[in-house]
Amino acid sequence: MIVMSGQIEVVTEIDRPIEEVFAFLAEGTNDPQFSPRVQRIDKDPAGATTVGTMFRSTAKDAGMTSQREIRITALEAPFKIRWTELSKNTVTTTEGGYDLQLTGDGKTRMRLFNVLEGHGFGKLLVGLAVSASRKDAPAFGRRIKNAIETS
Repeated sequence: MIVMSGQIEVVTEIDRPIEEVFAFLAEGTNDPQFSPRVQRIDKDPAGATTVGTMFRSTAKDAGMTSQREIRITALEAPFKIRWTELSKNTVTTTEGGYDLQLTGDGKTRMRLFNVLEGHGFGKLLVGLAVSASRKDAPAFGRRIKNAIETS
């Protein structure tokens, strides 16, 4: 059976107030601080992130460089950020997001998820991409936590 899509998820607690976590994540251009695959990212339009803001990035996955276009689809400060990928790559994120919760003592619980989907030849690769992403999820959560706590 060929898996044509799959979801990855990570939950971590960040030692920062929810407003700071939301602001850091909503900025979008901070992604290279915790995602080594993102080589460059630009925001359009500049300024505050709103529904419709586009992020265009150059990313390197499995040794291949690709261009990515992500559009913000929902933004509910300071609790929720959602996006979708508009790029036409072999594996894309059809839906992704952050859910933030207060946990007390100035800490924030962050849940990140991405739904990956394969297109064309990517339908054969998406299972591997999901497996690799799930394997990296705990480390990815730690990188996000560290980037926010040291910013």
